[in-house]
Amino acid sequence: MKTLFIISTNDGEIIYNAMRLANVGVKKGDEVSVFMLGKGVLFEQSGTEQFNVMAQMNQFKGDFYV
Repeated sequence: MKTLFIISTNDGEIIYNAMRLANVGVKKGDEVSVFMLGKGVLFEQSGTEQFNVMAQMNQFKGDFYV
């Protein structure tokens, strides 16, 4: 299955959960792409201790566009 995630917010919880879902798709063998648009390009600054955005980003093995 092909899946596209478009993230246009800098809310750490939303980015974290979207990337968790993207990582599950990749692990299942799906073709997953993630596009960061608007405020989403600030993802590196969006994480918190509770929502470790960069840990999810570093696990991601699909196509990633900023």
